[in-house]
Amino acid sequence: MRDRADEFSLANCVVLGASFDSVADNAEFARQQHFGFQLLSDADRHVGTTYDVVRPKGHKYREFPERVSYLIDDVGIIRVSYDVVDVVHHAKAVLADVARLKDDDV
Repeated sequence: MRDRADEFSLANCVVLGASFDSVADNAEFARQQHFGFQLLSDADRHVGTTYDVVRPKGHKYREFPERVSYLIDDVGIIRVSYDVVDVVHHAKAVLADVARLKDDDV
């Protein structure tokens, strides 16, 4: 997403990230990674619980949310949900879906 930020901008698509880390930790991570988008803190896991990305108790990586992203339209409807396995190709898939949805609206 970071490496294709210009393409998302041209597509009029806002990218937001979220993690269970604190605001300060997210700000530092975003700075180190040169993110061109906001990284939001969900330290209380409220949003993660709502979007069902909290791993079950006892899971080895419980402190991290599932890698899921959502393509949400301009009225707040989730149009596509992605289980993010391959971060390299994920941005390409999202951009293709953004274009497809815009074509469907024409």
